[in-house]
Amino acid sequence: MKERAEANAAGPRVLRELRDGVLHLTLNRPRRKNAFDAAQWREFSTALRDARADDAVSVLLVAGAGGDFSAGVDVRSLSGSDQGSADGFAHTMDALLAFDKPLLAAASGAAVGFGATFLLHCDLVFVGESLRLRLPFVSLGLVPEAGSSYLLQAQIGPRRAAEFLFTADWIGAARAVESGLANRALPDDSLLEAALAAAREIAAQPLSALRATKRTLMASRESALRAALDAEAQGMREQVGSPENLEALRAFFEKRAPDFRKLRD
Repeated sequence: MKERAEANAAGPRVLRELRDGVLHLTLNRPRRKNAFDAAQWREFSTALRDARADDAVSVLLVAGAGGDFSAGVDVRSLSGSDQGSADGFAHTMDALLAFDKPLLAAASGAAVGFGATFLLHCDLVFVGESLRLRLPFVSLGLVPEAGSSYLLQAQIGPRRAAEFLFTADWIGAARAVESGLANRALPDDSLLEAALAAAREIAAQPLSALRATKRTLMASRESALRAALDAEAQGMREQVGSPENLEALRAFFEKRAPDFRKLRD
């Protein structure tokens, strides 16, 4: 039975509902557009590990509460007040790279930062017509994360990947499907049911064959993905706290456009 709670400090950040072999996870911080703080990282990574270990789960479907998928990292966690976020991200990536069952997503509204890069790890992605996806890393003075520097170009080609990363443009539902970031675009009000129907169809297949097939898909990209993660980690160490990164954060909190040209001058 689905857990019910307000998305506040006392409530669960990730809701779980298991039915017909499909575990439906809902990111549950709608007032923050389901952005990840330390608690949500912890609950999400735990849910991934639990789903992998539970033979009652054949397929995992991830969605967001309140009309948004996820706005990525909660910017408050970048200010130093939420020290668990860096560790939480690392634990989540470990759990995600080990997850060896079909992984689906139903994304509408905001899908930004990790809310976008997580989708690259999914086997099937369904998006709502309200989707606004963005890979904002360059605009924050940072580099890509979650292995997206490899996965993005592997899925949509190096030139289009470079365009999306260098410009940090907003990507709508139609463009996400056309570029190969998503399988299907649907009206928001039918998105979740369509994704659940696809998940149930897959869950009817034998679990052992699903896991074996997922492992073959993972094996072909494992070394390249881990190399990308290492390169991204090095890039983040160099860029976090850089003048460009600090200017981007100041601009965000001051609700203005960043001025990177002044740093060159």
